[in-house]
Amino acid sequence: MSEFSDRSVAIVGSGPGGMYVAQALLEKAPGCRIDIIDRLPSPFGLIRGGVAPDHQKTKRVDQKYAQSITENDNVRYVGNISLGRDVSLDELTAIYDAVVLAYGAPYDNKLGIPGEDKKGVFGSNAFVGWYNCHPDFKDLGPNLNIGTAAVIGIGNVAIDVARVLSRTPAEMSTTDIADYAMNDIDAASLKDVYMFARRGPLEAACTNNELKEMGVLEAATTVVDGSLLPDEMPDDMDDREKKVRQRIIDTLKSLSEAKPGEKRRTVHIEFYASPIEILGGDTVEGIRMERTKVEGGRCIGTGETFDIPCEMVVTCIGSRAEAIEGIPFNERSGIVEHEEGRVAPGVYAAGWVKRGATGTIGTNRLDSYAVTDLLVADFGGNAKPGPDALDTLTQERNLQVVSFDDWLVIKELEEKAAPEPSPRKKFSTVEGMIEGLNAAR
Repeated sequence: MSEFSDRSVAIVGSGPGGMYVAQALLEKAPGCRIDIIDRLPSPFGLIRGGVAPDHQKTKRVDQKYAQSITENDNVRYVGNISLGRDVSLDELTAIYDAVVLAYGAPYDNKLGIPGEDKKGVFGSNAFVGWYNCHPDFKDLGPNLNIGTAAVIGIGNVAIDVARVLSRTPAEMSTTDIADYAMNDIDAASLKDVYMFARRGPLEAACTNNELKEMGVLEAATTVVDGSLLPDEMPDDMDDREKKVRQRIIDTLKSLSEAKPGEKRRTVHIEFYASPIEILGGDTVEGIRMERTKVEGGRCIGTGETFDIPCEMVVTCIGSRAEAIEGIPFNERSGIVEHEEGRVAPGVYAAGWVKRGATGTIGTNRLDSYAVTDLLVADFGGNAKPGPDALDTLTQERNLQVVSFDDWLVIKELEEKAAPEPSPRKKFSTVEGMIEGLNAAR
C-alpha cells in the first residue's frame, strides 16, 4: 500500500493546467485519490472550447488527458459541478487534503479606451467560444453582415479569429465549428478584416505556422506592407531568436506580394498601430488608431492618428480569471493571489488562474508539476474524508454529477450526430448534454 493511499486531492478545472496536476500526482503521490471537478459536463476546458476548430491535431492532446482518468481507478472526473454555485471552497477544503484551483482565465481583458462598451465589440474568449459552440457564448450573436471587422492583436488567437472569419464551409468541413457560426460566416457580407499590432514585425507574437496558414486561404487574401519588413535581423538578437524571427519575416514577405481584393475577403495585417478609441453611437462605426514606434524595447505612441471604418471589433489582448467567493484574488492581474502556487493552507493554484494567460498548452506542464511538488511536500496531519464525502454532499443537494463514463456517452452522441467528415457536432448547451445523456441511459 502506498504512503499516499489515504490522501485525496480535488482539482477544480479539467483544462491543461488541471490535467497536468493530475498526471503529476499519479507520478509523485501514487495511490492518492484524485477528483477532477469541472462546472461543465464536458472536460478539458481550453482544448474543447478555446483551440481553433480547424486545428484538430492540437485538440488530440485530450486523448492523453483521458488516459489519466480511464487508466487509473483513483482518478475521477466530476463534471457539472461548479465551485461557488454547487459547492464552496470551505467545503472542499474540509473534504480533501488539498485543493488545486485550475479553472483557467476565461474572461477577456479590457482595452481601457473610450467606446469599448459599444455593441459590436467582443473579447476573443467570447468570440472564440461562440464559434467553438461553448455553452457560455452560443447566444453571443455577432452581426457579420458588415463590411469590415477589426481584430486587435497579432498573436495566435488573433490569427485564429481572422482565419476562421475567412474560411469557407469546404475548408471547415473536417472541423467541429458550430453550425450556426459557419452559416453566419459563409452568409456574411464581410469584405475586409484588419489585424492591428501595437509593435512591429520583429515583435509579432504569433508562431510562423499560424501565420503561414493565412497565405493559403481559399477565399481570402492576406496582405501586409512590405516596406515595414526588415532586411536583416538586429545584431543584439541571439541566434536561436534570429532563426525564429527570420521565418516569420520570410512569411510576411511572401504575404506582402498579394494584392487586396483578389478573393472574396481580404485580411490586412497592420503593424505599429494601437487603438485609442472605438467610434460610433451605440454600435461600432469605426476605430481610431495611433501610430506607434518601438524605441529601446518600449512601444510608444507618436501622436499621429488614423481612423478605420468598421462595424465589429474583436479584442485579442489576453485573458483573466474572475473572483470566486472565498478565494483571494488580484483584480489588477486577474489571477488568484498566491505565493509560488500556495493560496492558503491546503489550497493551491495552477495554470492560467495562477500565472495569467501566457504560453502554450504545453507550458502548463512544468508549472503544474512544480505546484504538485509543493502540494505533496505539504501533506501532513490526519487524512480527510475525500471523494466519498463529496458524493454524500452532491446527493444531499440532488446535483447531477457527470462522470467520465457519462461524458463518453455524450461524446459518442456528438460524434454520431456529425456529418462526414466532421469529427463531432457539439451540444451547444449544458441542458442539451444532460438531456442527451439521460435519454441514452
